Amino acid sequence: MQHLELVLIITSTGYIIFNQFIHQKLNKTYVIGLLVFILSLHLVFNGPRWQMIPGYLLWLIALITAIVRSDRKPSIILKVSKIIGILLLLTLSVSLPSALPVFEIPEASGPYTVGTMNMLLELEREEVITADTEDTRNFMIKVWYPSKEKGVEMDPYVDLAGRNGFAQKYGLLPSMLNYLDKVETNVFRNIQVADETFPVLIFSHGYNSKANGYYALLKELVSHGYIIFAINHTYESTGSTFPDGRLTYFDYEYAKQIQTNTWSIMEPVIEAFKSDLSFEDRHPIVQKGLNTYFVRDMVERWAQDMVDVVNKLDDWNNSGFLKGKLDLSNVGTFGHSRGGGPAGETLLIDNRIKAAANIDGVQWGRIVDTIFQKPFLFLSADWPEEHEDLNQHAYINKSTSIFYEGTVLQSGHSNFMDIPFMIPIRTLSQAGNIDPYLSMEITTKVVTSFFDKHLKQKDIDLNDLGAEYDMLELNVFKGDSLK
Repeated sequence: MQHLELVLIITSTGYIIFNQFIHQKLNKTYVIGLLVFILSLHLVFNGPRWQMIPGYLLWLIALITAIVRSDRKPSIILKVSKIIGILLLLTLSVSLPSALPVFEIPEASGPYTVGTMNMLLELEREEVITADTEDTRNFMIKVWYPSKEKGVEMDPYVDLAGRNGFAQKYGLLPSMLNYLDKVETNVFRNIQVADETFPVLIFSHGYNSKANGYYALLKELVSHGYIIFAINHTYESTGSTFPDGRLTYFDYEYAKQIQTNTWSIMEPVIEAFKSDLSFEDRHPIVQKGLNTYFVRDMVERWAQDMVDVVNKLDDWNNSGFLKGKLDLSNVGTFGHSRGGGPAGETLLIDNRIKAAANIDGVQWGRIVDTIFQKPFLFLSADWPEEHEDLNQHAYINKSTSIFYEGTVLQSGHSNFMDIPFMIPIRTLSQAGNIDPYLSMEITTKVVTSFFDKHLKQKDIDLNDLGAEYDMLELNVFKGDSLK
């Protein structure tokens, strides 16, 4: 809740409760003037938003009380009714702005200002999601890059289609998210890239998630000297806004189609975890599930999106906005949730990718039958013991290079996104008990350190992070040995 919003609510409620006493001390002109002044300050410096409607009603009641002064004592029934009504309005006045606040994104700690620009990637391969067989794959990319400039045009928090799709997902009116215009991202549009060459990271978002809902994570990495190409997987994010004004949203029909009659594949896997089977006896059951469940195809499609971006890096480095800025010998991939699996998949299919990180996603597909040959990071939420840990089977072979396995203690799946800042009520955000700012600090420190070590060749021992943060458990495997 913003400070002037709180002042407005406290002043209005206080006057309603103590108006008889205040009447004895102040002329009503002063009271009315004060109420109008406070509302004006709020509207000028905060701006109106729908979450404050109960607060505005409190203010209106206070104003009417000041204008129509009455010394008559109300009946008991009327008095009780007024008290109940005021308490209800007061509860809504505090809870709504607190549940959906104009939140603060953590400040980036690196030496660079963060800039962004949008880019459309049009490909020649078939778009399998739409019914039109002549459709070809195309998707939006948000490029995040380091700069030495302080921009003028601040990047708005989440694009129009992303907001609309998020509203549709949760049954809200799109206009209910207009308050996000007030969120200061401290990320700037179309400023100049710093005059250096930077390692490249390709990022993949979660399934039916806001592709642009990772400001805290991405801007922190970029502030330390990375250029990130954040993909918006068309029809499988909440929404995409294209340069021609076209808006596309999550395709619920396609999602239903690819999931239909597939749960039978996972039922034996779930049962295997519920039973007393040993890891060795359970492994072939989980192995089959990881290889045959419908999500494997999605992971491979998204991994291809990521590789298609890598295929364009040469062109973008030779001309245009990013000319000469991309260190093509140091390319990494990472993703969150459903997007984490494709990051791991790219490490198996493209030798140009030197390191990859999966942030709390299941690694569906072929890795269960093979082994990484390059550095890999798996960073997990603190799932309960009864959670089916598919990745302990997927990553059974780990890496011939180096494999990092970390857990952010007391975190939930959403703690790696902006959601806990946007919706600070844990039961709604599905965040863990950890302070969301601490969780994000740990996450960005681990991911940045991982890529600093393996793309920038910095002399970093990630084991030190476990000692630095009590809420982090981190194991480092070299080959088959625990270090």
